[in-house]
Amino acid sequence: MVPLIGIEEEYLVVDPRTRHVAPRAAEVLAAATDVLDVVHEITRFQVEARTPPSADLSELGSQLRAARKEVADAARSCGLAVVASGIPVLGNVVPPPLTDDDRYQQGSELYRALQDEISICALHVHVDVPDEEHAVYVGNHLRPWLPTLIALAANSPFFVGRDTGYASWRVISWGRWPVSGAPPYFPSFGAYELALRALTESGVLLDPKTVYWDARPSPSLPTVEIRVADVPLDVSDSLTLIGLIRGLVVTALAAVRGGDRGLPVPSEVLRAAYWRAARDGLQGDSLDVRHGTLVPAAVMAGRLLEHVRPALAEAGDLTFIQEGLDRLLRSGSGAMRQRRVHARENDLAEVVDDLIEATVA
Repeated sequence: MVPLIGIEEEYLVVDPRTRHVAPRAAEVLAAATDVLDVVHEITRFQVEARTPPSADLSELGSQLRAARKEVADAARSCGLAVVASGIPVLGNVVPPPLTDDDRYQQGSELYRALQDEISICALHVHVDVPDEEHAVYVGNHLRPWLPTLIALAANSPFFVGRDTGYASWRVISWGRWPVSGAPPYFPSFGAYELALRALTESGVLLDPKTVYWDARPSPSLPTVEIRVADVPLDVSDSLTLIGLIRGLVVTALAAVRGGDRGLPVPSEVLRAAYWRAARDGLQGDSLDVRHGTLVPAAVMAGRLLEHVRPALAEAGDLTFIQEGLDRLLRSGSGAMRQRRVHARENDLAEVVDDLIEATVA
């Protein structure tokens, strides 16, 4: 059976006149209809759209397009706009205004200046798994491929008015948190439970939801949640990533059932691969952590496709994902598009204008 998928996409609210992020998410949410699940996020610059679970990528695509249109229409009715970008392009957002929520305020007391760059937007993909133990071992199997997903999804090169030199500054900024980035390798479910107890004892966790690893057992659903990707610029790229992620999970589940708990890639090697992918995106080399060698990012993307090919074929998604990946490699990531617009116009306001248009294209 093809697993169900649930999607969360986060967007930034911007003032279309100044092109700066605007702390008016509550107004956008109030203007949105009840047709789709649109909710607030940690800062008042962000809104999040969620899809109901589905096994069909075409249906998910329709849901995401409807969600983006609904959020954009709601924003427009308030004299605002929304953009799909991993981090704010323009605006004085340090520290960002937090949403009025006791949990977020508690997080501010706990994490302090770490929240200065918390206005980040990601694509979260929930894939059904049998239980929490399977989710942990699936995470082991996903670890070597997470840098490739970072490179494919990179969509945050600019932050508050400057080029960071990275394709995904969101990944770098988020990586400062104590429980973020790639999950550790867990040789057993008991080791995972022991780690959670130690993390809780340290005071680093506000609650189970603050285990922010890029692949984690969902704290409230029978899913593994993959949260490694910047929110893509358009829905077509989102669907390509979603299909690849489900293919990775299905491939991992088959291996876990056969007794394989994953390759124990050293955390320091994986950290280096994260840095390389976040810096260069699709425009440089990627570290294949399975072999410790640098290869062109496009080659690494091809290796990912081959790894999940049987799972994609079984789901009936192979042609769709292969075409989507070819298009992404040919046209470039969201970060590459943002930089092309900036190189042409020499104006970050034009980058934001392009983001506004592309988000609902």
